[in-house]
Amino acid sequence: MLSLSSSSALYGAYVFAFAAAALACFAMLPRTKHIEHDDTRRGLFWLLVTSGGWAAAHVGYLTMPTVGLRYTFYVIGLVVGIASVGPWLYFCAAYTGRSVHRDPAVRNAFLVVFLAIVAVKVTNPVHNWYFVAESAVAPFAYLEINHRAFHWIAMGLAYSLAFVGFFMLFELFVRVNSDTRPLFALIGLTGIPVVLDVAGALSPAVLDITYSSIGVAAFAVGVLSLYFDRFQFVRVAGETDDPIVVIDGSGKVRDYNTRAADLFPGLSDAIDKPLAEFVPRLSERLDGQEAILEIDGDETTRYYNVSSNPFTTGGAETGQSIVLSDVTHREQYRKELESKNEKLEQFASIVSHDLRNPLQVAKGRTELAIEKEDTGHLEPVVRAHERMEQLIEEMLTLAREGVSIDETERVDVVDLARRAWGMIAGGQASLSIDDAVDLTVSADPERLQQLFENLFRNAIEHGGDDVVLRVGPLENDAGFYIEDDGSGIPDADRDEIFEAGYTTADDGTGFGLAIVSEIVDAHEWKIRATEAESGGARFEIRTASEYSQG
Repeated sequence: MLSLSSSSALYGAYVFAFAAAALACFAMLPRTKHIEHDDTRRGLFWLLVTSGGWAAAHVGYLTMPTVGLRYTFYVIGLVVGIASVGPWLYFCAAYTGRSVHRDPAVRNAFLVVFLAIVAVKVTNPVHNWYFVAESAVAPFAYLEINHRAFHWIAMGLAYSLAFVGFFMLFELFVRVNSDTRPLFALIGLTGIPVVLDVAGALSPAVLDITYSSIGVAAFAVGVLSLYFDRFQFVRVAGETDDPIVVIDGSGKVRDYNTRAADLFPGLSDAIDKPLAEFVPRLSERLDGQEAILEIDGDETTRYYNVSSNPFTTGGAETGQSIVLSDVTHREQYRKELESKNEKLEQFASIVSHDLRNPLQVAKGRTELAIEKEDTGHLEPVVRAHERMEQLIEEMLTLAREGVSIDETERVDVVDLARRAWGMIAGGQASLSIDDAVDLTVSADPERLQQLFENLFRNAIEHGGDDVVLRVGPLENDAGFYIEDDGSGIPDADRDEIFEAGYTTADDGTGFGLAIVSEIVDAHEWKIRATEAESGGARFEIRTASEYSQG
């Protein structure tokens, strides 16, 4: 038996615990208005109301002077307690970005189950399915509750639904790659009263009443206390499937989701540290005018539009959510348009300059031939027309080669090179290929043959009619080379020779190597102009990794 003073102290401790839980919940209510997300704010507000009401009902149950009032307050607590499951699930669904809390079918199902449980609780004096109450004097005067089977069924359902909410939160924390310790700390606080519930049913040393209201109150207050720190950052980071990084007002990383971690592995060491130190490229996009971030992947380059959305607490800005929207297709289309516009400008320049010269020659010579009745003036006219025809043909070729390639096939490079050589009027020039070389690539045969023809013509044009050309595989990379023993290409010109219109020959169009470059780009290969061992020009073409050489 406890002494009178010990009994009073224990009674005071029980009343204080429930009263403190109720007051903490009600005191936190004004803070919920600072939560910007409507459904999250609404769910947490009513979770605090029901948790505080549940704990307050237990205070009435312990302090009321008559058995009838104690019974009434206990039943009120049971009703408000089971009602708290609704706001709890509403909060968890809203916080984690789900919409299940707005589904009418789910709401109606919950309402039916809630009313059924409430009906059993309220009518308990008739059937005693839920509990049996009797007055007790030890360890102090109170209304002793002996729970029946329906109580444990209802408790099991309530804790199962609570677990669903915990799973929603845990899944969100894991998805955004966030520290789950704050969540488990709150779950631990909630679990302590559950232990007391079980102990009350098994041991006479612990009052057999429901302690869960204290645990739920602790969770609700804890979430709100942490909301403007860890919990708010996690919600912001998890509200989109795009890569997202959350920083605080000082520019330190607070959270990020897994999509962001895939793009920026350095984020794993950046929590609570400046973003600028670990992902400077992303930080620069926040301060600069350029919002597009280019990221090279294993297979392709992707483009992201970087946007920053501030979020506030009580009207004061507390951080930013940085969202990276994938705009790869848009950027690729924009770059394609820019490339086409550049070509249009090149063609306009050619039409206005390169074509104008032979056209003026043809016009002037034709006028002289008519005026003087001298057909000798028509020979330059024929040459001018041939020149214009060549320019027009190569401009059309250049335009066609800029189009991307949809279908490719395995091509024997050596066989195609010999076929291209057969189309060239090479004079005394010769082509040397090692017959033992077995070299294949995945390519468009017609365009690859055009590439060889243009490179062969370029070599003859600059190396002379007796130039010797060689074709073979690259030694340390996937691809092949074409080289000659001519005079070579000066270092200063090697970056310019692939530009349309660039030529050093008097009768050159400047399109041959530009067409070669377009064919290489269309295959997503790389080309480099360098020097052959003989001192002549060497073009190295690096192809895809699936190239084979036997």
